[in-house]
Amino acid sequence: MTRQTVTDPTKKNTNRVVAGVCIAFFGGMIGMAYAAVPLYAMFCQATGYGGTVKRATQQYADRVLDRDITIRFDANTVDVPWQFQPVARSITIKIGETAEAHFSATNKFSRPITGRATFNVQPELAGPYFNKVECFCFTDTTLKPGETLDMPVVFYVDPDIVNAPELKDLKTITLSYTMFPVDKTKPVASSVPADGRRNKISDTEASLGG
Repeated sequence: MTRQTVTDPTKKNTNRVVAGVCIAFFGGMIGMAYAAVPLYAMFCQATGYGGTVKRATQQYADRVLDRDITIRFDANTVDVPWQFQPVARSITIKIGETAEAHFSATNKFSRPITGRATFNVQPELAGPYFNKVECFCFTDTTLKPGETLDMPVVFYVDPDIVNAPELKDLKTITLSYTMFPVDKTKPVASSVPADGRRNKISDTEASLGG
C-alpha cells in the first residue's frame, strides 16, 4: 500500500506569507535605492559635498580679490549621441569675479534627444566654493536631429576659498560635466545618425589635468 502525504494547509499559507513579505521587502529596497540617487544629488548640490558645485543664491560675490584662478572645462557623454564639448578649454578670472563660459552640444541622431547634465569640480574640496548663478544643467535639454545649441554657464568662485588651509595655494579648478539621456523609451543604438552613418561620438578628454 502506498502512503499518501497530507499537506498541512496552515504551513502552506505561512510559506506564502513569508514569500510575499520577502518580495515586498526586496521591492522596497530597490525603490529606496532609486529614490536615494536624486536625494543624494540634491544634498551634494546644496552643500558642495563630493566636489559637487553649489547653486548660488546671489549673482555676485561680496568682494573680488586681486588674485587669479584658472577654470578648466571638461565634457563627457554617457549613452547620449551628442557632440558635447566646451567652447574654450579654460579661462582665467579673479577670485570672486562673476564669469560666463559656454559649452556646445550637437544632436548627431535622426530623432530628438533629451539630455541632462551632472557636474562636479576638481579638487573636490573646492566644491563648496564654486557657485553657479545660471547653468544649462539646471534643466533638461532637448535637441532636434542635427541641431546645435550654445549652452552657457555663469559662475564665480567664493573669495572665502582663500581662507581654507587646503586650498589657499590653489591656482586651477576643473569644472566637469557628464551628459546623460532622459528619454530611455528607445535605445539610442537603434537610431540612425542625422548624416546617415553610424559613427561613434567621441567624448572630450576625461581629464584636463591641473
